[in-house]
Amino acid sequence: MSAPRLLVVAGEASGEQRAARLLTALAARQPGLTAFGLGSGPLAAAGVELIADSREISVVGISEALEILPRAAEILRRIVTEAERRRPSAALLVDFPDFNLRLARELAWRGIPIVYYVSPQIWAWRKGRVRVIADCVARMLVLFEFEVPFYRAHGVPVTHVGHPLVDEVPRLPQAWQGVRRGTHPDTYRIALLPGSRRSEVGALLPVLLEAARRIGAELPIEVSIVEAPGLVPAEVGRHVAAAGLEVRRVTERRLEAVADSHLALCASGTATLETGLLGTPMLVCYRLSPWTFALARALVRVPHVSLVNLVLGRRVVPELIQRDATPERIASEALALLSRRSAIEAMRDDLAGLRARLGRPGASERAADEVARFLAGRHAA
Repeated sequence: MSAPRLLVVAGEASGEQRAARLLTALAARQPGLTAFGLGSGPLAAAGVELIADSREISVVGISEALEILPRAAEILRRIVTEAERRRPSAALLVDFPDFNLRLARELAWRGIPIVYYVSPQIWAWRKGRVRVIADCVARMLVLFEFEVPFYRAHGVPVTHVGHPLVDEVPRLPQAWQGVRRGTHPDTYRIALLPGSRRSEVGALLPVLLEAARRIGAELPIEVSIVEAPGLVPAEVGRHVAAAGLEVRRVTERRLEAVADSHLALCASGTATLETGLLGTPMLVCYRLSPWTFALARALVRVPHVSLVNLVLGRRVVPELIQRDATPERIASEALALLSRRSAIEAMRDDLAGLRARLGRPGASERAADEVARFLAGRHAA
């Protein structure tokens, strides 16, 4: 019997990291497994033959999506053509819903079974997309336990595997542990986490840099930009140069840099969970194009924007979104938080409960077990 072949498609930095860990675990369970698909560095390092680079089409926002639409359509056609030619045993689609749900229709029509890993946030907005998943996806693997009832209610076979960040984010010494309660540090270390996509960074990083300047006018600070994997260094450098602010740029040992910060100004997304698991107090900030925000505001039906607040079930960290995400407002919120040690400690205490809410260790291995069983069933059939 021939070794299984897998089509893997991931678009964002966090999704690629999840997929790479799963594939590493899967290789031990499926000797001889080969994989091809869409991604960038992390997937290539995990042994995936890339037929296109996901960084070309990973954007946020309506206007940005329209700009890359022709290229996205071209890449989708190329993947479908390669899938028809190579006939993979299955497709592993990871998050990236605007692209992957269109691809799912094409693959299902051609009889290629689909395992979907890392659910799109359809429980929050555009719930109608669950019909595509119910029609096309053979198995949904979710990170959050609260996602399971939603999929079961719509007839989608679903398994909760837990969140890989429980394994990926270690317990590290925290900046506030070295500051005696009731006192304040001599210099505040501020980490800026502007996101993983070029469009995110372009919208948010200048705002965060100006907010940091305003904080620095009131308090002694050291500023670091924690750059997500896959960001173009020159793009970040352009914003730093325009701001004229002295900053340290962190591209390695990112988690250590966040843990060693007294406060993080963090783009909404997976980075908020990483920061929360490290116990670093944070403000969650985000900006979208006006059209995208208007659409999201009309469609989103969740009480919180940040994953930290959603998982904890209450507003633990402040959320400054769109018109609230101004340098003035961010700086004001940061200064108010930093001036009250009791507020810092209350947030740290709340964040200490996040790890237990994300499930047991071993999420990537459990996900690999599910994919291996699925592939074994396909071969047995």
